[in-house]
Amino acid sequence: MYMKKIIVFLLLCACDTTAIESFNKPIPSYPHYLKTADAFVGFNETANRNDLRTLLKIDPVSYEWCAAFVNAILRVNQIPGSDSVNDYPFMARSFLFWGEPVDEPRLGDIVVFSRGNQGWQGHVGFYIYPVSIEGEDHYVILGGNQDDEVSYDTYPVSKVLDIRRSVYTDIN
Repeated sequence: MYMKKIIVFLLLCACDTTAIESFNKPIPSYPHYLKTADAFVGFNETANRNDLRTLLKIDPVSYEWCAAFVNAILRVNQIPGSDSVNDYPFMARSFLFWGEPVDEPRLGDIVVFSRGNQGWQGHVGFYIYPVSIEGEDHYVILGGNQDDEVSYDTYPVSKVLDIRRSVYTDIN
């Protein structure tokens, strides 16, 4: 174990003194609800329709279901979802009223994106990490209804409406 820490340290360090200073800082925990969400990666709305219908409480073939997925994952982990703060919990933008707004995302935060031409349209999912694609900043999001399945996908930071952090967990 000690040797593994040294190897990781050397890889992180690469002659960068900030890596040395931050080596003893704790690595953020992987939120328990992300483990639940990750277990559904690859579930497709047609091939896994019955399983998703049971989880989501709606038919994924008939409805946009990104918000239903986030709410279901929160519900399974006994965290109140957007239905606790909004009358339209199956809308992605219902999460604009959930939790607390933050400027910089952390692993597991909920990110709401704009989508389409209508003010009610959007997309929502769990933040994983930032990436740059052809010079444009993106977030990797774990979510439902991403190409009709639960997956990890990238979304441009320029489309972010808000980043929300749970007030119900100890991952804050």
